[in-house]
Amino acid sequence: MQKPRYHLFVCNSYRTGGEPQGVCHRKGSFDLLQYLQTELGDRGLDAMVTTTGCLNACEKGPIMIVYPEGWWYYEVTEEKVDEILDALEQDQPVPALLMT
Repeated sequence: MQKPRYHLFVCNSYRTGGEPQGVCHRKGSFDLLQYLQTELGDRGLDAMVTTTGCLNACEKGPIMIVYPEGWWYYEVTEEKVDEILDALEQDQPVPALLMT
């Protein structure tokens, strides 16, 4: 496998025991994974998606991080994913959606 340009991490609220808990999971982060995979394929973006354990930003979940840039996005929805991916196609962040 060749290293992708972007690596997208989506909090799925997993805890040490492997059970999803917390805000990101309850707010639909799992459903975002399928949407992201489909959109990345449709757009031909050089990126992969990985779920994470709790990122300790529950009040702002679901959280998505774009690496290697280190851009943290909060309260991610399908609509925000579209904006984020539109910007990634231009190698840019979406400043209005970034966590501060």
